[in-house]
Amino acid sequence: MSRVAHTAARWAVEHWPRTLAATLLACALLPAGSLLAGASPSEPTTPAATDHEWPTARDGLALRPLATTAVEQRFAAQFPGRIGRFASERGVFVLRDVTRPTRMLHPAADCYRGLGYRIEAARLERDGHARLWRCFEAARDGRRVRVCERIEGADGEAFTDASAWFWAASLGRSTGPWRAVTRVEAL
Repeated sequence: MSRVAHTAARWAVEHWPRTLAATLLACALLPAGSLLAGASPSEPTTPAATDHEWPTARDGLALRPLATTAVEQRFAAQFPGRIGRFASERGVFVLRDVTRPTRMLHPAADCYRGLGYRIEAARLERDGHARLWRCFEAARDGRRVRVCERIEGADGEAFTDASAWFWAASLGRSTGPWRAVTRVEAL
């Protein structure tokens, strides 16, 4: 082994933890690149954030707007987009329109767990339109609901996992704005 190769090998053995930590930190900060480029999290990044109109139907079901709770209003005040709740003949739809990648768009199962629900029967399912959804059942105090969700991009890309969506959006592999659709039905 040459002296240069030996020195490089010794350096790698001694400094790999710092190198790995620096690499992981750089990956974690990658989504912040849009902030460094001048975009402000409080400014809308698409016209949809300011000129917004909710749909009146979804999957052939009429949607009727519902008032948001105080908790939802506090969350929505920090959310980079808009949140709407709607009643339909089959249950409730929660629509979250997102203008930029954010960790605030998290799985519905996390919300239900935080509210004290037990999550059961989590699985991926296809609907009548062959679209993939992440579904689960939530139970608390004798009440049971079935929840299904997906995230749809303006580019036609769809996700059933919030983390996969976040990284695809952050790395420019999915184009927004995005709509997260959560469907809740009583069991």
